[in-house]
Amino acid sequence: MQEPIWRPAPERAEASQMLRFARGLGFEGERAVQDLWQWSIQERAAFWERIWQLGGVRASRGYERVLENGDAMPGARWFVGARLNFAENLLRRRDDTPALIFRREDGAGRSLSWRELDSLVFALAAALRAEGVGVGDRVAGYLPNIPETVAAMLAATSLGAIWSSCSTEFGVPAVLDRFGQIEPKVLFTVDGYLYGGKAFDIRDKVRELAARLPGLERVVVVRYLDPEASLSGLPKAVAFESFLLPDAPRPEFAQLPFDHPVYVLYSSGTTGKPKAIVHGAGGTLLQHIKEHRLHTDLRAGDRMFYFTTCGWMMWNWLVSALASEATVVLYDGSPFHPDPAALWRLAAETRLQVFGTSAKYIDAIKKAGVAPGRRFDLGELRTLLSTGSPLLPENFDYVYGAVKADLHLASISGGTDIVSCFVLGNPAGPVWRGEIQMRGLGMAVEVFDEEGRPVRGRPGELVCTRPFPSMPLGFWNDPDGRRYRAAYFERFPGVWTHGDYAEITAHDGVIIYGRSDATLNPGGVRIGTAEIYRVVEGIPEVLEAVCVGQQWQGDERVVLFVKLREGLVLDEALEDRIRREIREQCSPRHVPAKILQVPDIPRTMNAKVSEIAVREVIHGREVKNLGALANPEALAHFRDRPELQH
Repeated sequence: MQEPIWRPAPERAEASQMLRFARGLGFEGERAVQDLWQWSIQERAAFWERIWQLGGVRASRGYERVLENGDAMPGARWFVGARLNFAENLLRRRDDTPALIFRREDGAGRSLSWRELDSLVFALAAALRAEGVGVGDRVAGYLPNIPETVAAMLAATSLGAIWSSCSTEFGVPAVLDRFGQIEPKVLFTVDGYLYGGKAFDIRDKVRELAARLPGLERVVVVRYLDPEASLSGLPKAVAFESFLLPDAPRPEFAQLPFDHPVYVLYSSGTTGKPKAIVHGAGGTLLQHIKEHRLHTDLRAGDRMFYFTTCGWMMWNWLVSALASEATVVLYDGSPFHPDPAALWRLAAETRLQVFGTSAKYIDAIKKAGVAPGRRFDLGELRTLLSTGSPLLPENFDYVYGAVKADLHLASISGGTDIVSCFVLGNPAGPVWRGEIQMRGLGMAVEVFDEEGRPVRGRPGELVCTRPFPSMPLGFWNDPDGRRYRAAYFERFPGVWTHGDYAEITAHDGVIIYGRSDATLNPGGVRIGTAEIYRVVEGIPEVLEAVCVGQQWQGDERVVLFVKLREGLVLDEALEDRIRREIREQCSPRHVPAKILQVPDIPRTMNAKVSEIAVREVIHGREVKNLGALANPEALAHFRDRPELQH
């Protein structure tokens, strides 16, 4: 029988916040956490009230009812009557210990203590208030992952304004597709940024945005590349340091309802204009407290890092670690500059307890031959988080062999849609190779078959059958909620359908096989693309792959595109080996009808392979939003391929 790849020592498990929380509710024995999950679904109001207490939520007025319309999805309301402020719950301290530690790819960096962060936030808040920013106004960030970004978000939300951000590599059309929907009053940005050893001046992009964003009144520019950078010719622009009002009266935290909007995040937008998803302050706060404290075992004073840009929901997730009084470590630049070990050098230098990244990054450093545990002192590292795509079973082996043997490896999965996770880690439980450990507490996650019946041990649609606090408030400019309901509740009425193809395992874990809208269907049999990637990306010659279904002669055939190591060519021998490995490790149905080589693979701005864009191109259909892709030029390698015509 298969054994877990890692199991915490008994004393470590007992000391975890997850198990202590379970014990406090009377759950004992080996199934304490599973029993806790079941209770958290059946007694949702009691569970989330406990999370409120666990997080020590600061509120000027307590709640009258924890849950109203408790079975309505959408329609349930949480912590009715409460008044609170999101930023107040993140700015927990005012002392000289570090709140933020920042590093740039060229080695530049600095730290901000809790006291310094507090002072910066309120100098910004006073300036925003002087600009007329108040409750419900939008403040946007076109920024790298720097301390000023965190401070600007906290300043805006302290006033009850709504924060939204994009990363600086987004082009003007992509930014306009997003910010143009919400019409921010103030835009925070930079003169430029570094990536891969190169400097990118974005002032021309900012100039165009300032001219084209409706309702924009002020542009605040951090001189990030050049302290003397000229801002002449930038409409409505002021330098960040000149904008601050450090001597103004300290603004009060705006006290607002639990479901007051705090963030607008955006879907990837590969099938049309990105959906502007509105998230509530209280639900976001409680969900992140639960995920950090219980599922990640994050503690006051811990140092937490996630490799992310400001255009990915993991930035919002990371910054909420302040609510647990953890130090947030920020990094800006390429994770492979000046060499593939850059982030592990950061981990050692900053003495991280929690390191977060993407599954693709883990695969890339494995293929680059990086062995962080042999090069760096990772003695304080307790937890490694992975998300963005399924973490391949072989990469579990890599982490425990090359990073650290005694490590909580937590593959997690959720989405921008809920600014959090549906499935994630259990620091008190075993890690099984290739599996996500558990369903999130308070999240009634199931897997449905085509008829909407729960199934275990075989793949189906990942759904959530009960309401939860971090459900979106809705979409921007969707007053009757029609688009919101169509996105999540049409497939199975009254049930959230997330769009992932998944399986609940015998260990009560979860395997994600990929997006269900990209699921292959040859001969009417559904196949998750992750099953094929697991095999193909384990072949040394293959760097990356994208697999799609092509409509062919009244059926669907599987087409696999591979990006090989530099200088290699897809010859008959390698193609045969790929087919043989897929047949032996998956099944004959998984074997692609066509295997083709490409020099690059299109990705979204969040670094996810865009299977949908490839599928549209090979069928001769228009990709509706090229601005959602980080490298849209890669699509040219898939267009008009003669091999796909026979």
